Amino acid sequence: MSRKKTLEPERDDKIDLYLEDKEVKQMIRSAEQLGRHGIRDSAMIQMAYSHGLRASEVCGLKWERVNLEKKTVYVIRVKGSKSKQHGLYPQDIRCLRKLGKQVGHVFKTEAIIDPGPLSVRGFHLIVQRAGKAAGLGSFVHPHQLRHACGHRLRLAGWDVLDIQEWLGHVNVQNTQHYAAADASHFLRLMDREMRDEREDA
Repeated sequence: MSRKKTLEPERDDKIDLYLEDKEVKQMIRSAEQLGRHGIRDSAMIQMAYSHGLRASEVCGLKWERVNLEKKTVYVIRVKGSKSKQHGLYPQDIRCLRKLGKQVGHVFKTEAIIDPGPLSVRGFHLIVQRAGKAAGLGSFVHPHQLRHACGHRLRLAGWDVLDIQEWLGHVNVQNTQHYAAADASHFLRLMDREMRDEREDA
């Protein structure tokens, strides 16, 4: 997990920073192995990470907005963010197909008769358990998956305006922090510069 230095190392796990791609993938694998709802739980983490979903957005996802054949999902945003149709990644499709397409909410409670959507608190507990099982500590929470999505897209070369659209931000200022250059970004630029120089020699 990407962290800042702190004067209180015993509270380091509580710092609200993004998770790295490899850490999220380990959480997804860990979630699938935890309990009898592992397939559901890992799919929730996968969808939240792929699409930058808030906890309430992933809990509110319905099958009627998912089209596995066309590989799309219509993301309903909250907090005034912009709703939009997204493409589904191959790993999203694999996770969703394991659930077996039904009706109503994609991620349901354990109730046998008329199960409703899993609660936001329930998703918090799923993420917390998966984070702990993945060796990331006890304070991992769903919003870190949204931040991780934004950072992943930036590292993959997405433009800030495209990330804004993907995350549903109304104001681009909310997306600007994903544009902050880090060491890996500089290394890629340096590698490209040196490659260009070799070609010109």
